[in-house]
Amino acid sequence: MTPKGKLLIIGGAEDKGPIRIRPQIKLKNKNFIDYEILNHLIPPGGGKYDKIEIITTASQQPFKTGNMYIRSFKKAGYHNVSHMSIENKEDLKNPDLITRIENADTVFFSGGDQFRLSTIIGGSALMQVIMKRYMKDEHFLLAGTSAGAMAMGRLMIYHAENNEAMLKGHVKITYGLEVLDSCIVDTHFVKRGRFGRLAQAVAMNPLSLGIGIGEDTALLISKGNEAVCIGSGMVIIIDGTRIRYNSISIIEDDYPLGIEGLKVHMLARGNGFLIHEKKFMSNAEALLYKGLVNSNH
Repeated sequence: MTPKGKLLIIGGAEDKGPIRIRPQIKLKNKNFIDYEILNHLIPPGGGKYDKIEIITTASQQPFKTGNMYIRSFKKAGYHNVSHMSIENKEDLKNPDLITRIENADTVFFSGGDQFRLSTIIGGSALMQVIMKRYMKDEHFLLAGTSAGAMAMGRLMIYHAENNEAMLKGHVKITYGLEVLDSCIVDTHFVKRGRFGRLAQAVAMNPLSLGIGIGEDTALLISKGNEAVCIGSGMVIIIDGTRIRYNSISIIEDDYPLGIEGLKVHMLARGNGFLIHEKKFMSNAEALLYKGLVNSNH
């Protein structure tokens, strides 16, 4: 079944305006636009579709994080914003949470610990309602930043020994929230040097597409397939379906990997990518005309 809703996965450190120090990239990157990513939190047709619910389960400081995002979203022009503090499975028993999700137009997962998020929220009645909205409601948008984006894949990196992680066994994979059924998402990708760990995750699961998202950068995805890059940085796509040699099955742990045939794409603002077809599009203008990108907010 093709999702009718939109998905926004953010690489972290998205511009939040004057409340926090803006990314240093703004000082020397001519591609920087104030609030560019936050301006896409309400799908096209905004106005009456303006209710945002923030879920901070991944954060160890949920109230601080929730309040920070409420202030940031209001600075970006959104005023119908609420914080849902869900710190454990006991909190999920509150029936009001389901009602709030049913009435929300955007659900936003904050950053923090993706393993904490997936183990508490994954498989819950709340997540089932979120997925129902995502699958059936064309006016619904599901968003996540940093850990909140990493949890969106069927498979999820939850631990890596070091940033490069090119030694076998230094990357640990588990199940995520399974919103994107054929992808592994990594965030803060360029700044934290995470190519090696995503490459290893793909080497272990070559049918899964690796999506590495830079800071202040995002992919906005329609129909679970049509993605367009927004923000000031880049998205790195790692495709393992054409791997010809992969040493991961023959070497022992703590040895470096050897891989032939990884296909890598680099997306900047306006570039598109078809996830199912694994096809790069140099100009996503056609997607803009379809209404994938909210250019009117």
